[in-house]
Amino acid sequence: MIKLYENGVYLLNGTEIIEDGPDVREKLKVLTGREIKKEQAAEETIAYRILKSHNVSDDMENLNIKFDKLTSHDITFVGIIQTARASGLEKFPVPYVLTNCHNSLCAVGGTINEDDHMFGLTCAKKYGGVYVPPHQAVIHQFAREMLAGAGKMILGSDSHTRYGALGTMAMGEGGPELVKQLLNKTYDIRMPGVIGVYLTGEPVKGVGPQDVALAIIKAVFKNGYVNNKVMEFVGPGVASLSADFRIGIDVMTTETTCLSSIWKTDEVIREFYQIHGREEEYKELNPGEAAYYDGLVYVDLSAVRPMIAMPFHPSNAYTIEEVNANLKDILHDVEEKAKVSLDGAVPFSLQDKIRNGRLYVEQGIIAGCAGGGFENICAAADIIRGKNIGADEFTFSVYPASTPVYMELVKNGAVADLMAAGTIVKTAFCGPCFGAGDTPANNAFSIRHTTRNFPNREGSKLQSGQIASVALMDARSIAATAANKGYLTPATELDVEYTNPTYHFDSTIYANRVFDSKGKADPDVKIHFGPNIKDWPSMSALPENLLIKVVSEIHDPVTTTDELIPSGETSSYRSNPLGLAEFALSRKDPAYVGRAKEVQKAQKAIEEGKCPLEVVDELKEVMEKIHTRFPQAGEGNLGIGSTIFAVKPGDGSAREQATSCQKVLGGWANIANEYATKRYRSNLINWGMLPFLTKEDHTALPFENGDYIFVPEIRKAVEEKQSEIKAYVVRDELKEMSLYLGELTDTEREIILKGCLINYYRG
Repeated sequence: MIKLYENGVYLLNGTEIIEDGPDVREKLKVLTGREIKKEQAAEETIAYRILKSHNVSDDMENLNIKFDKLTSHDITFVGIIQTARASGLEKFPVPYVLTNCHNSLCAVGGTINEDDHMFGLTCAKKYGGVYVPPHQAVIHQFAREMLAGAGKMILGSDSHTRYGALGTMAMGEGGPELVKQLLNKTYDIRMPGVIGVYLTGEPVKGVGPQDVALAIIKAVFKNGYVNNKVMEFVGPGVASLSADFRIGIDVMTTETTCLSSIWKTDEVIREFYQIHGREEEYKELNPGEAAYYDGLVYVDLSAVRPMIAMPFHPSNAYTIEEVNANLKDILHDVEEKAKVSLDGAVPFSLQDKIRNGRLYVEQGIIAGCAGGGFENICAAADIIRGKNIGADEFTFSVYPASTPVYMELVKNGAVADLMAAGTIVKTAFCGPCFGAGDTPANNAFSIRHTTRNFPNREGSKLQSGQIASVALMDARSIAATAANKGYLTPATELDVEYTNPTYHFDSTIYANRVFDSKGKADPDVKIHFGPNIKDWPSMSALPENLLIKVVSEIHDPVTTTDELIPSGETSSYRSNPLGLAEFALSRKDPAYVGRAKEVQKAQKAIEEGKCPLEVVDELKEVMEKIHTRFPQAGEGNLGIGSTIFAVKPGDGSAREQATSCQKVLGGWANIANEYATKRYRSNLINWGMLPFLTKEDHTALPFENGDYIFVPEIRKAVEEKQSEIKAYVVRDELKEMSLYLGELTDTEREIILKGCLINYYRG
């Protein structure tokens, strides 16, 4: 089904794969009649060409990218604009679209959420942006319909910013990276590797895009095959896929931890742009005659079968046939993995889901940027037409991804078919993806065509003794399960005649409701501020010497941003830095906030010109030990704060709040064996936190939770570009250890020295 090449490959004329090796140059010469150099062939990828056209420097190894467009939703745009305003924002320099698809349910947060929406509308007017009202579209569907363009680049403050299927290289990053674009600065990265994804064959009846996506994620996530690289989709199998099908695979590439994605384009994509009245945005994109890729994922689409990603990660995937055939063993394996993910905080079992030898689920959902597309919902309606979901525990909800999609589903009868079967059809909303809508009952099991199934992401609260879990599936198999009243069923088992209706886009829906400034700013507009919209607190520059206390220690193989700052109920506080910080690590380490605040008292005392030893008693003994070797450390040259250790933090969402919450609680650093994503590490840096690495295995660390670590001359080390930093664990005596900073650009170093991105731009 899927093969990963061990070496780089050359792709000739978009179809012939030649793996790199000792005799490859001669082989290529015979096949092409000319000398093929790897360096030149690497420049023949679609990704390289797009990056080159957006790089404003002459250096193609160290890129300075300017994006064509920006997009954010309502739990990120307030913080981004507040940061940009504090840094000197006068006007949005490129189209910036503010959607309202995460905090749309104003019952969750009351006026807090609607105040954020009005903040967005008034900022769109004041600074020259676009405002999409609640329930009109989820962020990525609006971007597909109205923003994407072949050969363009879009930056979004949501990790699933992926429009590669439409020929647009898009990236999801933390808010500070959008702030840089709003201030006419650049996105600075090293030239990423490019991994080819070669598609061949065509999907069998009943297999959908989520099935293909989960199969790919299973193959590449754990080994980091595409980590921080660009996935480039090529091969003859692309032509067998509709635009919606390609989009459904593409949006899930985020779960591989790749940097971005791009696809070859063809007449299918031209038709997509035609349907949406934007044919001028189409351009044919293909790799060159001989293109070199750093690796290749070979996918036989005809061999893919309906998949299910069991809790608690999209990579924990099996075919549904496997699960049904080995039900007890697979459920037991999930329960064992849950012991790690949940730290034993609550009892978790799936054995009660076995009924009459089959897996019973309590909930099915098709929603958001992954599941809410036109073709997915039409296929679901075809499957469930004439059937019903029954009157037991099982419920079924469908959220079309935009009002234009919803309108067409109403017109063609799909909504009627779904509702007649007992399905609840709702408006465009991302809530089911992050725990703000359709939260299951305690111990319930939900199957969803959404993007993620991390622990507690569906809305359960470990601290309250609640746990539910989510498995990811394609809309087709979710509908098949619904048709069987909650018993897990792959869509390939049902004999369904798919109607495949034609989609018609009604542009008047947006024309009537979306505010578009057409890039014209009105500085006289007064911004709407609600009482929950707060400015960022002041942040100190990096001190000469640093004393940090380890206040949380996480030994899970991977730590998600959901575990660092929960989604769901916290969404209403994303505009309130201090209010939101109260939730930091609340599901993973409830004592973290109290520990961090206790240490922060010392830094606040320093900033107020007081003695920190008088407010945190344990510091007296700590400083006495430090002074035995570093007598000069102290007044005027010392900063005191907290740090956390995690093996591999930052998988999942792009949300900057995973780091900014630590910062406003006095965090100076993270220590990790590695960082799960580039965006999480960037968020640390942009909030003035040191992205320390340790080479020590997490089972044999030289420090533990509660230890103080003294880092002498840290400011000098950053200024002088030292990669290895000598630090000391403060116990009965100072125990030397090494920390590492990895590669940092000059700009990143300056941001850390200044204390955060806001300080950097203030000068």
